[in-house]
Formats: sequence, structure tokens, C-alpha cells
Amino acid sequence: MNALQLAHVETGRALPEASHTPDEVQLFLYNAALWNAHRIHFDQAYTTAVEGYPALVIAGPLMGDWLVQRVEAWLGDAGRLVSFEYSNRLAAYLGETLTAGGEVASIDRDTGRVVLTLWVRNDKGENLTPGTALVELFSAG
Repeated sequence: MNALQLAHVETGRALPEASHTPDEVQLFLYNAALWNAHRIHFDQAYTTAVEGYPALVIAGPLMGDWLVQRVEAWLGDAGRLVSFEYSNRLAAYLGETLTAGGEVASIDRDTGRVVLTLWVRNDKGENLTPGTALVELFSAG
């Protein structure tokens, strides 16, 4: 196992990316788990005719979850997530392929804390969901 070590972390280092193309079932189940009954996430006719969206809208918290998954995939067992924030700036729609990723923004080698810049982008390269995370590595190895 290649454990992440602070000595090898560099500013600008990319986090592992993941692409997501949610379907109607995933979107429905995710929103049901959140008790989010807004029809733009499951009722195509309502979403397009009443709200005027081009397709079902991907839930913002789902994109936030994808960002946390990217942090956890990069961090593994080498540290912990200290804080996390994100903002949904543009809507994402069913049928789009969205890519979550990020990079190392800054490193404090004395404390082992690393700031990550995060994003979810659509196929056009638009940053739909920018975010940041602060992580702390367990050892300075």
C-alpha cells in the first residue's frame, strides 16, 4: 500500500478524478434518502414544463458528496478531513457527465495541514461546484 506522506505532497498535485453520470434511479433514491421532495429531481414533466429546466436537476448535495469522496480517495488512511465547504454555482442536469476532482492548494509542513481546491465540472469544463477542504496528515513521514 502506498500511503500518502506529507514529505511527498506538492502544491498543484492533482487528486484522483471521478466521472459521474447519474440516472433517474440514483437521483430519485439520493433525494429520497435526504427527504428532498422537490419535484425538479424526479418529475420530468414538472421540471421542464413548470420550472423550465431542460432536464431533471442533479441535487447539489450529491455533488458535494462527490467532492468529499475525492478527498477521501486521495487521503486514504493517511489523515483526516478537518473542514470542508462547497457552493453550487451552476445547475447540472440528468444526462450530463460530471467530473469531480481537485488539487493541492497549500501545505503547512509544520502542522501537517493541507488545503485542497475542489471542483465538479461538466463536459463544457464549467466549474459547477467549487469547494475547499482542509485535511491533516497523521505523520510527517
